[in-house]
Amino acid sequence: MSFNIQDYYSELNEGEVLLAYKGSISSELINNVLDTVESKLQDFNVHSKVRKKVYNVLVESLQNLYHHIDDLPKNYEKDFDERFGILVVSKEAGRYKISTGNFIKNSHITKLEEKIKKINTLSKDELKEMYKYILNHQKLSDKGGGGLGLVDIARKTGHKLDYRFRAFNEEYNFFILSVYISD
Repeated sequence: MSFNIQDYYSELNEGEVLLAYKGSISSELINNVLDTVESKLQDFNVHSKVRKKVYNVLVESLQNLYHHIDDLPKNYEKDFDERFGILVVSKEAGRYKISTGNFIKNSHITKLEEKIKKINTLSKDELKEMYKYILNHQKLSDKGGGGLGLVDIARKTGHKLDYRFRAFNEEYNFFILSVYISD
C-alpha cells in the first residue's frame, strides 16, 4: 500500500501550527510563506534572534523543496499539482519545527540519504568546515545549488536532520524532512 499523503498532512497539522501548505511549490509561494511566517513570529513577540534563525532555516528549506522536487509521471497529475510539496511550520515542545515533504525518485534516495547521514555525524566545527569546503570547491549542480542547503540548515539549527522516506509506488518515495529550531 502506498504512503497516504493526506493522512500525513493531517498529522502535521495537529498542535500549534503557524502555517500549513500543500500544493504546487513556486517562487511566489515562497515569498508569501516567508512574509506570513515572519509576520506571525513578530505578532507572537518571538525574540529577534529566534525569528532570524527560523526565517533563515525556512528560506533554506523552501529553496531545497523548490529546487529538488522530482516531477511525477503523467498519470498522477490529476491527484497532485505540478511540483507538489508540503510545508508545515509549527511550535512543538518549546521549539519550532519546519517540516517539508516532496516526491523523490527511488533512484535518488541513496545519494540523498548518504548526504544526510554524513551531515548528521558531523560536529559544529566539522559542519562549518564542510560548508566552507563546498562553498569554495564544489560546482553548482543542475538544480542550482552545490549541496549547501542541508549543511547550512544543520549549522543554523544545531540539531540533527530528521528525515524519512515513505514508499509511494514502485518508482517514487515521499521524502519527509523535519528541522527543529530551539528558542
